[in-house]
Amino acid sequence: MRAVVKTIAGERESLAPELLDRFPELGWIRVRRGGLAPRIGGWCLRQVTVAGITFGRTVWIGKNITPTAELLLHELRHVQQFESVHAFPLRYVWETLRRGYHHNRFEVDARRFAADRLRASLEVLSSEGA
Repeated sequence: MRAVVKTIAGERESLAPELLDRFPELGWIRVRRGGLAPRIGGWCLRQVTVAGITFGRTVWIGKNITPTAELLLHELRHVQQFESVHAFPLRYVWETLRRGYHHNRFEVDARRFAADRLRASLEVLSSEGA
């Protein structure tokens, strides 16, 4: 039974303490590794799996994916979108159908959010080292 649950829901993933120290907001999300969610997302994009996919406050990462700050910040933005956009999953699918995955406004926003947050973190690190 445990193997069935693991196959469907994946396994709980703990984030590296250094990652949480640098980006404490990542402590707010739940992270799981593997399971059906990344595979279903992959099938929708004609891939075996996706690096990450978000439902509510839970982020699933692919079984063989390293959870980088960029990936997790991107998925954190999707968590925020889930909370702030009415009917987010339906609007996300509609955006993808209309504009394609890479031009979907939610994806564009998540990429920009992650890049901005990484840039700000690097600026803090460089000012501390100065």
